[in-house]
Amino acid sequence: MEPIRKHEGLVFPLNRSNVDTDQIIPKQFLKRIERQGFGQFLFYNWRFDDNDQPRNDFSMNKEQYQGATVLVAGENFGCGSSREHAPWALQDYGFLVIIAPSFADIFYNNCSKNGILPIKLEEDEVQQLMAKAENPGYRLTADLEEQKVYDSEGFEASFDITPYMREMLLNGWDEISVTLTLDEKIADFEASRS
Repeated sequence: MEPIRKHEGLVFPLNRSNVDTDQIIPKQFLKRIERQGFGQFLFYNWRFDDNDQPRNDFSMNKEQYQGATVLVAGENFGCGSSREHAPWALQDYGFLVIIAPSFADIFYNNCSKNGILPIKLEEDEVQQLMAKAENPGYRLTADLEEQKVYDSEGFEASFDITPYMREMLLNGWDEISVTLTLDEKIADFEASRS
């Protein structure tokens, strides 16, 4: 995983609550075992019609949101099943930061384990960002070291994150990488066993 310290990116507003993992990545696309290749199917049933053509009525298909790396969503984002494919699809599409008032617990943890920074902000702060992101080219910075989100227009908000999750994201570690930081202690223990 790539470390995340400070990320500045184009914002896509998804003003919907209770977006579940089947909406993020529909079940018919869960045939891969590797983490790549899921981005093309992100929000598939919203982005495409029955003939696999892009829908004009879904804002993510608009030119102004192409290349967005920051997703701002409604409450309870990532609810539903625990499929890890959901953060894989979001990351493969290009999202590195997701901001919402609340997340489903398993999804929230899966994000951090896969190199996506999930940020919980107050509902009114999220709504401010949604409104700002309606303007083409709106960009936002997420600073994990300072635990702040801000823009060039004066918006600023602080967020909390567990020290363990923060350290993993700052260093680009997954859980195997965390274990490998203890490699010397593990080797010493194994050598001392009879």
